[in-house]
Amino acid sequence: MRRSVVDYALARRATLASLLTGHATISDVCDAHPYLLRAAKFHGEPTQISCPICRRTKLTHVTYVYGDELGRYEGRVKRGKELDEMAAEYSEFQVYVVEVCQSCGWNHLASSYVLGTGQEPARRGRRTRAGQ
Repeated sequence: MRRSVVDYALARRATLASLLTGHATISDVCDAHPYLLRAAKFHGEPTQISCPICRRTKLTHVTYVYGDELGRYEGRVKRGKELDEMAAEYSEFQVYVVEVCQSCGWNHLASSYVLGTGQEPARRGRRTRAGQ
């Protein structure tokens, strides 16, 4: 179950308002990093939301995970089914969803939330050397 959900819709609206009033330019808001565009292309999840800038392409959601317990999985892109599996395995990790337009490069943090069992993480004992 999602906890500590943050929706960044107000920040998105403020960014778009800045663009409309001339305080920001298209190049300021359509600056997706090549790695983010590649992640959207190969690992993103399509949405039915049109890009607020170019209006010709549907946005893609790219979901990143971070947490102390994740080890080598920290900072990686995950999809819905993988998130469900991880939520049952790890006690707590942060999820960030970024919306990306693969045409014009618009990108904005859409939401963040916490997943996991909510239980204390299992303690891993230190390995002892042979003979001790």
